[in-house]
Amino acid sequence: MSKSYDVIVVGSGIAGLSFALKVAEAGKRVAIITKKNSAESNTNYAQGGIAAVTSQTDDVAMHVADTLDAGDGLCDEQAVREILKDGAASIEELARRGVAFTQLDDGSVSLGKEGGHSQRRILHVKDVTGKAIEDALLHGIATSPNIETFEHHFAVELITAEKLRKLGHRVPFEGNRVLGLYALNTHSEAVETFTARSVLLATGGIGQVYQYTTNPFIATGDGIAMACRAGVEVRNMEFIQFHPTAFYSTDSNRFLISEAVRGEGAILRNLKGEAFMERYDARKDLAPRDIVARAIDSEMKQSGARHVWLDTRHIPLKKLHAHFPNIYNYCAKKGIALEKDMIPVVPAAHYLCGGVKTNLNGETSLPGLYACGEVACTGLHGANRLASNSLLEAVVMANRGAGAVADYIASSRLEPLELPNWVDGDVHDSDERVVLLHNWDEVKRTMWDYVGIVRSTKRLQRARTRLQNLNREITDYYWNFKVDESLLELRNMILVASLVVDCALQRKESRGLHCTLDYPQKQAKITNTSVCADHEDGCRP
Repeated sequence: MSKSYDVIVVGSGIAGLSFALKVAEAGKRVAIITKKNSAESNTNYAQGGIAAVTSQTDDVAMHVADTLDAGDGLCDEQAVREILKDGAASIEELARRGVAFTQLDDGSVSLGKEGGHSQRRILHVKDVTGKAIEDALLHGIATSPNIETFEHHFAVELITAEKLRKLGHRVPFEGNRVLGLYALNTHSEAVETFTARSVLLATGGIGQVYQYTTNPFIATGDGIAMACRAGVEVRNMEFIQFHPTAFYSTDSNRFLISEAVRGEGAILRNLKGEAFMERYDARKDLAPRDIVARAIDSEMKQSGARHVWLDTRHIPLKKLHAHFPNIYNYCAKKGIALEKDMIPVVPAAHYLCGGVKTNLNGETSLPGLYACGEVACTGLHGANRLASNSLLEAVVMANRGAGAVADYIASSRLEPLELPNWVDGDVHDSDERVVLLHNWDEVKRTMWDYVGIVRSTKRLQRARTRLQNLNREITDYYWNFKVDESLLELRNMILVASLVVDCALQRKESRGLHCTLDYPQKQAKITNTSVCADHEDGCRP
C-alpha cells in the first residue's frame, strides 16, 4: 500500500524545507523524505552567510555585475537578475521565520564581504549561518499540520508514467509525468512506495565523489542520479567548485575555513611566509574562488608543499571571537590560536555549479518534477559560483517553485495512482560487501587524481575508463542483491562522477572552474554542456 501526498520533497536543507513550508501553507499535504536526521544537510554546514542587497550603499545591479563576472560568461543573465532582485524579500521572510542575523552595536545588520563581491552584502549569524537557518526552518516544519517527515528514508528511484508503461503497467493518461518514488526505510530495510502529484528534488551536491571535501557524508548526488535515470537533462556538471581554504588534515572530510575570514583581512601565504595572491589576481585574497583555488594548487605543486597558510594574526582578537567563534574554537582544539598561529589550509571539493536543468520556476523537463538548491542548475552560477549566492538561490527558487507546483497541481487534475510495490532481489551475501568498500574508495581517488582543480584529456579519459568498470560491477550487484544505503549511495556516486567526466570531456576550453591543460583558452562561442540518461531506470516493481 503506497503512501499518498500532494507533494514529496526529497532533502531537508534550506531549499527543501523552505519549499515544504510554502507548499504546506498553501494547504497541500507534504512528505519530506530525508536519508538521515532532518538537520543533516549541506545547509547546516554553511558558515559564511547569504548574499543579498540590503544596504543603501549597494544595489542589485552591482550584485548582478559581480555574479556575472564570477560566472565567467556562462551565467544566464535573466536568471541572475530575476533571482537576485528577490534577495531582500527572501531575507525578510527568513527573519520572519526566526533567523536572527547578526547585528552591529548600533542595531544595523552586520554585513560581511567575500571574494568576488564589490560590496559588503553577506548577512550572517556569526559563522554558523546555515545552522541558524536550518534550525528556524525545522521549527516551522515541526509545527505544520500539513507536513509529515520521514527521516532515515533513502529515495531510490522516481516512478514515472513512461517507466510503468515499459514494465507493462496500464497508465490512464497520455504522456509522461512523475507519479511518486520508491524509498528505502533504512531502519526496517524495506522499500516503501510513495505516491504524489509532484516531487521536488532538494538533495544537495556531490562532494563525496571526491577524496577530500567540505561536504557532509550525505552529499552523494542522489537527486541528480535519480533525475538522470528518469531521462531528465543534467547540465554543466564539469563545474566543481573547490573551496580554497579547508583546514588541512589527513581526514577525508575537511573543516571549512569560511571565505569571510579573508573578507575580514586574512592573508594567504606559502610555506616561505610570502603573500602570493598578488601574483595571480589584482584582487589578491578576495579574488573569486576558482582563481584562489588554482593559485593555491599552483603554489603547492611548485614547492611540493602539502598545504599553504592562512594568516589571521593581524586581525584583532575581539573581531575573531565575535565573527568566527566556531572557526576559532575548532582551530583551538587543533592547537592553533588564530591571534598568534597561522592556519594550514588546502582546497577541497565544495560546491557543484551544474545539476538538473530547471527554469526559473524550478520546473524540469519531466512534468511534475521540480529541483531546487545545489541539485539544480538555474543558470545563476554559470562557470563559477559567487560566494554566498547559493543560500540565496535556494530560498528564492523554493518560493518560486512552490507557486509553480500549486499551479501545476490545480491544472493537472490527476488523482494520485496506486503504484506497484518494489520487488527485492535475493538477500545479499555479506562476503560480497567488500566490493562496495573498495569501489567507494576507488571512485573518490579517481575523481581526486584525474578530475580535480586542473585537468587534461588524458586524465579524464582514464577516469572514464575506471568509472565504466565500476559501473559494470555495481550494476550487477544492484540487480542481484537486496538494496541497502551503502549500495544505493555508491551507485549514485558512480553515475554522477561519470556525468562530471562526460561534461568535462565535452568542454574544449578552460572556463571558470573547468581548467584543462589541453585547451587553456576560452572558446569564442559560449555553450552549456548537457547529458541525458541512457541508463537502467532501476525500478523493480
